[in-house]
Amino acid sequence: MTPHIEAHRGDYADMVLLPGDPQRAEWMARTFLEAPRCVNSRRGALGFTGLFRGQPISIQATGIGVSSFLIYAQELLDYYGARTLIRTGTCGSLSAKAKLRSLVISQSVRPESAQSGQVFGLYGTAAGPDPTLLARALAKAAELGIEHHAGLTLCSDIFHHPDGRTRFAEAQAAGALAVDMETSALYRIARHFGASALSICTVVDNIETGELTDYSERQQLFTDMTRLALEIAGEGR
Repeated sequence: MTPHIEAHRGDYADMVLLPGDPQRAEWMARTFLEAPRCVNSRRGALGFTGLFRGQPISIQATGIGVSSFLIYAQELLDYYGARTLIRTGTCGSLSAKAKLRSLVISQSVRPESAQSGQVFGLYGTAAGPDPTLLARALAKAAELGIEHHAGLTLCSDIFHHPDGRTRFAEAQAAGALAVDMETSALYRIARHFGASALSICTVVDNIETGELTDYSERQQLFTDMTRLALEIAGEGR
């Protein structure tokens, strides 16, 4: 076990889905996996391993933001031998194209600013998703009829910012579809460990319009995202 995960070696599958919210991790596992078992509950960051169409799949909550995310990602990759990480998170739309409840697949990502997410520098220069996972996600989303958009996303480690939505003007001008708090770290640490990674997020609010999904619907809201991630994971490397 590690300082933050109580599971033993072998308790996690090679393929791990990474939601931020522990309640979402539990809902995903209980709803979609066969024979899910809880392998981590330390600090309330729930982790589960079960089967999807006979293939072992794990789901591990990572908390909010880069610092929390990297603790779990590092330990999964370095100690538990995870080889593929798929983020199943939430994001805020920065574009009229990315509507509430649709999916955003991060085809490339940039940090919000040179000051945002200093920890990113620990894992070198910018990185992107695994090309095979990305191609598989786009094909499967189209096949399943899931509303989705793929493109540039923004990653910020600050949620409540004094500049409000004006801080996103530059990223929007560059064509960024959405903003989340973990994707840049995911892509960089995966490359550092020679692993594969992809970020798929559900749009839960719109930065421009102020539209917001209700928290009460947020588990059912993640059905398409979870189905897509599992379909991708189920096809293996």
